[in-house]
Amino acid sequence: MADVSNFYYGAVTPVASYVMACLGAALGLRCTTRSLRRSQRRAGWLLLGAIALGCGIWTMHFIAMIGFNVQGALVSYDTRLTVLSLLVAIAVVSVGVFLVGYRGSSRLNLGLAGTLTGVGVAAMHYIGMAAMHAQGAIRYDTTVVALSVVIAVVAATAALWAAVSVSGVWSSLGASLVMGIAVTGMHYTGMAAVSVDVTGKVVSTQSSTSLLSFLLMMLAGPLIVLLIAAVIVMFDPDMMVGVDDPRDKALAPGGAHAADPAQDMNRTSGSYSSW
Repeated sequence: MADVSNFYYGAVTPVASYVMACLGAALGLRCTTRSLRRSQRRAGWLLLGAIALGCGIWTMHFIAMIGFNVQGALVSYDTRLTVLSLLVAIAVVSVGVFLVGYRGSSRLNLGLAGTLTGVGVAAMHYIGMAAMHAQGAIRYDTTVVALSVVIAVVAATAALWAAVSVSGVWSSLGASLVMGIAVTGMHYTGMAAVSVDVTGKVVSTQSSTSLLSFLLMMLAGPLIVLLIAAVIVMFDPDMMVGVDDPRDKALAPGGAHAADPAQDMNRTSGSYSSW
């Protein structure tokens, strides 16, 4: 049984992964809030929010994996499975976000959306783990794996609830910090289930150059997507409208009526605040 570490570079990778989880959560929350206030462009904002949140979760996972080390083995990744895990992350988050975005946050709908999204996020994590090769047999503690799935479901449900319930800027930022803890906690709980039986010839501990180059190359795309999403959120004129103005709140899914487009145009010239 080889010694396994998730903190090969110390606190750098867990802190960086947490920051990315918070960034994805913050962008996802703000986009979803915008979709509920501008129903005529709801689909576009929901899609952008889902992509940002999915990329944030996936980026968190693989930044954390930079710090993963198996003593006596070189770690490598299958490119196709790694890309598949990214697509799964975006797809399952999209399902949850669109469910609550269009059908509201009733207990039944929120529970369904949270469960589907949480299980999907866990699937993303373990597909990403399946892409990893460590010159040996990778084993999992089923009890800890089950716990990580439960954490993923709870985190996803809380995230979706916050997406349709939290509208203030500071409230959204606070919720994103909590969501970052939950998502990162799910990852490291899942990693606590991992053990590796190394086979074959023992080699040096960490493949610092090739592994790091591969992971950074894979991270480049999602990081660019997050940057573009952040620019859209920060500079879209609608996002600068004061979120606490009751005249500016379109009804959530299931409401009696939508906001008047003419009023929307008038409000864009009103008071402004930060995103």
